Amino acid sequence: MTEVIHFKKSDRAFEAYGDDPKKASIARLVGPEHSKTMGADIARFDDCSIAWTVLYDELIVTLEGKFRLRVGDEVFDTVPGDVLWVPKGTALAYEGDGATVFYALDPVDWRTRQA
Repeated sequence: MTEVIHFKKSDRAFEAYGDDPKKASIARLVGPEHSKTMGADIARFDDCSIAWTVLYDELIVTLEGKFRLRVGDEVFDTVPGDVLWVPKGTALAYEGDGATVFYALDPVDWRTRQA
């Protein structure tokens, strides 16, 4: 794709992520249909802990609320404007209190590569 896309906040649709859609959700933005290299989404986390091992490099920017990233015994507490770099293969848990984050990942086709 070679054109600019405007993802308007008013058009954003969140889908459930994890076990409780009221506590964690994702609005999909840039996927393989848009880019051959990077992906990007917006996620919300509220009073939850979502365990995951990232299968890609990830950059997380806290937009609202308090976001936490647990990596083993280490906890990264963030506030709006803070940025986290997470290398591929990191086992973690996404947590938050009214948190909204933007994240970008590379490669966008990580699911296909893992198959």
